[in-house]
Parts: sequence; structure tokens; C-alpha cells
Amino acid sequence: MQITDMLEKDLMILELKARNKEEVVGELVEALVKKEIVSSKDSFVNTVMEREKMSSTGIGMGIAIPHGKSNVVSKPSIVFGKSVEGIDYQSLDGEPSYIFFLIAVPEDSNNEHLKVLSQLSRRLMHEEVRKKLMASKKEAEVISAFQE
Repeated sequence: MQITDMLEKDLMILELKARNKEEVVGELVEALVKKEIVSSKDSFVNTVMEREKMSSTGIGMGIAIPHGKSNVVSKPSIVFGKSVEGIDYQSLDGEPSYIFFLIAVPEDSNNEHLKVLSQLSRRLMHEEVRKKLMASKKEAEVISAFQE
């Protein structure tokens, strides 16, 4: 499964309202609840936040990739979010995060999320991709950043 196969326009939030880590996760999970991909917001937020306690998924360079596996997730999905102001996500480099990709996968999906995480990380290492994501004003621009 490719990143572009999982990026859906109605699973993108181009102006996150969140001001902290838990609010970001909640806002991203809410998009999955609205699409009926996640059946319990609280349960999945808890799953993701428990994962965050192990080590922050703020990978640096202004990026965070929170993720979780749960039986409340019906299909592998990615939610994109962008914060103009930046959010303290306890990133590895100590800098705020601006770009967020929440990866949600069903409990029984083997290691699909690790493959997606690996693909995302490789693409996000390219400064040009990060610049395009930060400049994106429309959902189509987010998708095109991964197509080039």
C-alpha cells in the first residue's frame, strides 16, 4: 500500500486548532471518527497517547508521526494535519512540530503501519517534500507533494 493510496482529502486538516500534543491527536482522530474508520475516539486517542509515552513520535524537522494499532480501527488510514504556529510535541530535536501524519491501523493488520511509517519517513527526509507540505493550502497540494 502506497502513501498516496491512503491520503484522502477528507482526512486532511490544513489548519489545526490544537495547541498541545493531546489536542493534536484528538483532532486528527476526530477526522477518522467522522469517516467511521474509528469507532471510539477516546479509545484510539488513549492508544496513541500510550504509544507516545514510550517515546515521542516527533521525529524532528517540524514533523510528528503519531500512530497506533487498535481493534476500534476498521481500515489502515492516514490523517494529515498542519499547524501554522507549531506545537510542542517533545520532538527529538526540541523544535515545534508543524506537520502531522496520524497512522491508524486495525489490531490484526500485521505490521502494515511500519511499512507506511517507513515510506513516510523516507519521503519526509526530502526538504522539497517538507516545503511543499508546509506551503500547502489545498488538499490536492498535499497529495501532489508525495507524487513527485
